[in-house]
Amino acid sequence: MVTVSHLVKKIVSENTFLLEAMCKNLISYGNLAEQLKPEIERELQKKVKESAIIMALRRYEEELQDFDKKIKKFKFQGEIIVRTNIIDFNIVKSSNLLNKIKNLYSLVNFGKGDTLNIILGSNEVSIVTNEKYKNKLPNFLKGEKILNKEFDLVALTVVFEGKNFLTTPGVIFTAIRKLAWEQINIYEIVSTMTELTFILGKKDSMKAYNALQEFVSK
Repeated sequence: MVTVSHLVKKIVSENTFLLEAMCKNLISYGNLAEQLKPEIERELQKKVKESAIIMALRRYEEELQDFDKKIKKFKFQGEIIVRTNIIDFNIVKSSNLLNKIKNLYSLVNFGKGDTLNIILGSNEVSIVTNEKYKNKLPNFLKGEKILNKEFDLVALTVVFEGKNFLTTPGVIFTAIRKLAWEQINIYEIVSTMTELTFILGKKDSMKAYNALQEFVSK
């Protein structure tokens, strides 16, 4: 059953800036409730009191504050590694492509610090690598349906100290929230046990670096 509380959480969680403002206690709940009232009434198809919306907002604020308290216990210390001149190809997944991927590792020179991330989705595959392979990669993918190509990207990797990153809820969400607050678009996200990598546009690299530097310096 859809309730005022459910709709308040849905609307707030879908708006990163509103969510961040609530976490920082920058919101006038009376004004926000007035703005949310028409949308909530349309969804519920009945009249709703502003006081009920305000109560739902305050309860959600308490949940967010509890979440922030838990996430602050995580040690965010680490370092940030920046790799420039990155490209991102998105291809339709096929049996032929999966067979080709086995040979893709021979194309990249890991000994010289080259990058290769292969992200397998249900229907698509993303290949993230160095820009110097931008001419070889299309030849390698000949016969495959390339959906999109992105150039002038950077890879920002946060390397966390310790292994708690993998088992601590909310770490990735908190990092994404910081980047979203800076209006930084994320093309890809890659994570391992102690590393979190964001593929971003080169134009956003410094702003993202500063945001993530604050993130790991808590």
